[in-house]
Amino acid sequence: MSEIMLTPDSRPLGKSGLMVSPIAWGMWRFGHSTANEGRALIEAAFSAGVTLFDTADIYGFNGTGGFGDAESLLGRIFAETPGLRERMVLATKGGITPPVPYDSSAAYLSAALDASLRRLNVEQVDLYQIHRPDILAHPQEVARALEDMVTSGKVRAVGVSNYTVAQTEALASLLSIALASHQPEFSPLELEPITGGLLDLAMARDIAILAWSPLGGGRIGDPQDERSRKVAAALDSVAAEAGVDRAAAAYSWVMAHPARAIPIVGTQNAERIAAIGDAFKPRWTRKAWYDVLIASRGERLP
Repeated sequence: MSEIMLTPDSRPLGKSGLMVSPIAWGMWRFGHSTANEGRALIEAAFSAGVTLFDTADIYGFNGTGGFGDAESLLGRIFAETPGLRERMVLATKGGITPPVPYDSSAAYLSAALDASLRRLNVEQVDLYQIHRPDILAHPQEVARALEDMVTSGKVRAVGVSNYTVAQTEALASLLSIALASHQPEFSPLELEPITGGLLDLAMARDIAILAWSPLGGGRIGDPQDERSRKVAAALDSVAAEAGVDRAAAAYSWVMAHPARAIPIVGTQNAERIAAIGDAFKPRWTRKAWYDVLIASRGERLP
């Protein structure tokens, strides 16, 4: 029976011209580290083959404060470690504005980008994504704002996060540049990108999928209900054969889809970061991959 083979080779980030690792490292809890701790985690990610690093201006926010903390910490590390920035593909996001909650007006996005650049101590980010869709922003205005970011030289490529398929299509149709990426929640427990057509759109338009919460918000590692336990069992059968843990099997299940989604690993533990490469060890037959899908659906496919 044929198997789906995964490799650690770099791949294009959509049509952006950027080459990235097949697994990214995310910084949503990064602002709570010290500079030395943060630098050690970044070096661990590099050692594990990661080149794509994902942050956002909202990372570090705890409901009352901390907005920009993850970017600020990374900016301090860049200032203290010359050459570190050049080793990574740096992605950040903006558009969440507590307690509004969202603003994708051209004026706000321009100001948010400049604020991110100041916190990060850089003149350019490789990828800038709108974090969540602002329903009150016309996609034409958003498109012009993103194009201006690239024209200014402050951003190399643009993308979106948490957009619906229709919102993604509307924005892409109004852009004169390629939409490089889409960052949805996607895991063996979150199938909307499959069932809702987002992965099909990504393949049709050559948009990179950056999958956040690929471990189902911790539910895959610590299943608390029948559905998550069945998914965990289906993953465990593949993990055991490959000699890896369940997390590695979950990452590889996400990557095995032909959309070639890039899971964003969120752990802030250096040992678990070092194990990122285990995600390339499982070998998925179609039956094994569909067994996980069926366990998550809770019913057989028609």
